[in-house]
Amino acid sequence: MTPGNNGASTPEDDDPFGYLYADGQANGAQPPSGGYGYPGSVNRVRPVGERQYGQPQQQTAQYGQYGQPTVPQQGAYGQPQAPYGGPETFPGAGAPTGRQQPVPGGGGRGRGPNTKGLLIGAVAVVAAVVIGIAVAMANGDSDTGDNNQAGNEVSPSTSTSASAAPSESSTSKAAAELPTIDAKALKLGGGASLASDVQGAAADGGIYVNNLNNQGASVTWTVNGIPSDGTYTVFAHYSTAGEDQSMTLTVNGKKFGSPMSLENYAHAKDGDFANGWTTTYSWPTLTKGTNTISLSCENGDKCNVLLDQLYLKAGQVRR
Repeated sequence: MTPGNNGASTPEDDDPFGYLYADGQANGAQPPSGGYGYPGSVNRVRPVGERQYGQPQQQTAQYGQYGQPTVPQQGAYGQPQAPYGGPETFPGAGAPTGRQQPVPGGGGRGRGPNTKGLLIGAVAVVAAVVIGIAVAMANGDSDTGDNNQAGNEVSPSTSTSASAAPSESSTSKAAAELPTIDAKALKLGGGASLASDVQGAAADGGIYVNNLNNQGASVTWTVNGIPSDGTYTVFAHYSTAGEDQSMTLTVNGKKFGSPMSLENYAHAKDGDFANGWTTTYSWPTLTKGTNTISLSCENGDKCNVLLDQLYLKAGQVRR
């Protein structure tokens, strides 16, 4: 087959590159209107700086050109749509490459944390803690009752003694300041007398009562100002040496239980009264107002003691 002119509108005239040759130009071949190259090609060349970053670009295909217009892609949920990335947006082309972050405080999707809700929750927690502390303190105050009330009263038929270093009873009332009387203020009877020869007496001037080791000898204390009816502790400060002693306790004219024990808690040797000073006690029941308390040497008692003080405390206590 040899080249030749077979007339207009023949398939050979459809050569897309005919405009490059003289015979094609003679036959009226024209360059494609869409730019250089194959038909339907798109000329994407543009001057530097023409494209603006962040603005979506959309190409509209010209008539007779292939391809579809470029549409911005849908961003992920909660993220703004990314614009079309032209060549100038590629790494190294001078444009940012990272994805834009959502603006804080924006409405709708991508919203920041709900700080108002967090603040309300924190205030509620603090209020609950304060209320709990207040309730605990109120309950603590309500428990501060009279824990020293006597739960088991000592039988009135017995008297109780203690050593020189007794401890407080768990069934006692809170001790209150009540009168104390020295030997020189006691009423003496049955041959009892005052002396101060033996050292160690706690009473004023070192005065004590002696000659109690005779049947009928006694000391009597009329005490005023008892605040209420109840159990009290009467203490006796005395000295003995050698054998343990005892004397009869009488309250308001009635003998109280067994004799009050006056034991040798100091372990003083026989006759060594200076080193025999110690304390004993008993738990009688007194009435409000004035009461009479007596210690006497009765039949069967051993009364070889020196007595210098008597004093009272409220409740059942041991010191």
